[in-house]
Amino acid sequence: MGKLHYDGTVEIDFEDRVLAHLQIVITAKLRRNESFLLSWRDDHSMGDGRSAIWIHPSHALRYKYFGGRMPRINPAWISALTDLANSAGGLYVISEPAEPVRPPAKGDQL
Repeated sequence: MGKLHYDGTVEIDFEDRVLAHLQIVITAKLRRNESFLLSWRDDHSMGDGRSAIWIHPSHALRYKYFGGRMPRINPAWISALTDLANSAGGLYVISEPAEPVRPPAKGDQL
């Protein structure tokens, strides 16, 4: 279980694979100096509710992964999360979509 640390006051737990995808989307937004809403479901120990924070480029952000290897990145998931981050509702975790099947390249063996 990885952790997203924000502004020295917020610590959010995410599975490493989810966190890796969020890191890509969040970094892209912050590189463009864009602020946005990030929301998530709270742990059962915190009442099973929802929380949200306003992500702003001027605040410190740190990603801490439990595992040592970078997970495989799903471009379809990045695209879906990016669309959410660009929407009025902001970024939140959705189920990973299936990766599109790549058609065989010319010369591939079947």
